Amino acid sequence: MANAGPVRSVKKVSAEVQAADVLRESIVSGRLPPGMKLTEIKLSEQLEVSRATVRTALHQMAQEGLIVQVPYTGWTVMTLTSRDAWELYTLRSSLEALAARLVVERASRSTAESSMVKERLTKSLKALSAACVGGRKAEIAEADFALHKAIIALSGHRRLAEQYLKVEQQIRIYIASSDSLVPHPEQIVAQHQPLVDAIVRGDARMAAELSVTHNTEQGEILVGYLREQEARESA
Repeated sequence: MANAGPVRSVKKVSAEVQAADVLRESIVSGRLPPGMKLTEIKLSEQLEVSRATVRTALHQMAQEGLIVQVPYTGWTVMTLTSRDAWELYTLRSSLEALAARLVVERASRSTAESSMVKERLTKSLKALSAACVGGRKAEIAEADFALHKAIIALSGHRRLAEQYLKVEQQIRIYIASSDSLVPHPEQIVAQHQPLVDAIVRGDARMAAELSVTHNTEQGEILVGYLREQEARESA
């Protein structure tokens, strides 16, 4: 009898995890828009799970910063404020600049490491370029996030990655909001090309500086836009 090939193990995923996954993607994609009120009863009917399962998933979303619990009212989808945007871009500037520098240091250790870093980042940038050509905003935002997440992962810094993980769902919403303000999708690729080039050629100082510049410039644009919206709403 011929030897059978490897069989993949079956991963059991709880109803709570599945419900959280559905809610997370619905919020990040905008299918559940900012400010929308969420009720356990309606969600349990839509997801075909118990209210207890929905409640657990909602608490997970609250921990990730995607929804807020309003006393005596229920749950509401997060609305990105100018303060939120400022906090996220300043935090990203620090974390991602450190990550960019560490990726360069990692790539300098050996030819194999350098080739791996170049291949991973080139692939991520090409995916972003393809998404921009396609013109679908959700795909552009996800490819944009994936490129930044790749830099974090390639840094090899476990605690840095753990801190990024705590806010990455909020960062996905932030990136989608920021990218929506760019008039031409190809400009998004142009914003990231110098950063990838600096990392690939081994310029740690420039990579860190470009990371800060990119986050700060795009962050200030988003903050300004949100402040204008908030001023109009309060007038």
